[in-house]
Amino acid sequence: MKVLVIDVGGTHVKFLATGQQQSRKFDSGPKLMARQMVAGVKRLAGDWKYDVVSIGYPGPVLNGRPVAEPHNLATGWVGFDYESAFGCRVQVVNDAAMQAIGGYRGGKMLFLGLGTGLGTTLIVDGIVEPMELGHLPYKKATYEDYVGLRGLEKHGLHKWRRNVADVVKLLVAALEPDDILLGGGNVKQLKSLPPGCREGENANAFVGGLRLWDGVAADKSRTTGAAGTRKRKKKSAKGKRT
Repeated sequence: MKVLVIDVGGTHVKFLATGQQQSRKFDSGPKLMARQMVAGVKRLAGDWKYDVVSIGYPGPVLNGRPVAEPHNLATGWVGFDYESAFGCRVQVVNDAAMQAIGGYRGGKMLFLGLGTGLGTTLIVDGIVEPMELGHLPYKKATYEDYVGLRGLEKHGLHKWRRNVADVVKLLVAALEPDDILLGGGNVKQLKSLPPGCREGENANAFVGGLRLWDGVAADKSRTTGAAGTRKRKKKSAKGKRT
C-alpha cells in the first residue's frame, strides 16, 4: 500500500509518498483553506501514485476529524470531506502527534514542536496523547506566543532560546518524561539542546504518517483532540524503534 503523507504547517505544506526520495512543499499561511491545500498537493503530486493519505493537522482532532479551526491558517478545515477530495481513505491526526509517532523509541516521551506555534504530544508506553499545551497561559501570553515563531520574531534569538529552555524545564517537571524529543523547523535555531533532550529528524512526520497505516504506531489521536476532555479508547504503539 502506497501512502501519501501531508504535513500541514503554519508556513508550509510538505508532503511525501511511499517510494519517493524527495518531499515537495508549497507555502501555507493565514489565507490557506483546506480545499486550497488539497488542490496544491494534487497539483504538485500529480505524478505520484498513492492508495491512502495521512494528514498531520495543526489543531485538535477527534475521531479522525479536525474539531477546531487552526490558529495560523484560514477557516474551512472543520467539516471538510478529505476522503472525497482525495478520492481515497484518509487519516487526519494532530501534526505534533504524527511527528512524535515518527520519532518514538518507547517508554514515556514528550514531543515539543518548535515551529510557527508550539506542538505538544505525550506518548506513554505506546499510547499517543496529543495535547494543546501551547495555548496555556505563560508569562503575559501563552507558551506559543513565547516559543513559537511570533516569540522568536518579537523577542529576538537570545531571549527566545532562554524561553525555550524555561518552557522545556516547566513541562518536563510537570509531565516527568524519560525522553524529550524536540522537533519543528525552529529547533535548528537553538545553540544547544536543553538537558535531556534530543533533536528530531526532518523525516519524522513522514515516518509517523506511514506508521498510521502499517500498525507500528497505532494512532490513539484519532480519538483525541485537546488533552483531557474526552473519554479515550486505548490503543498501543508496540514494536519498532526509529
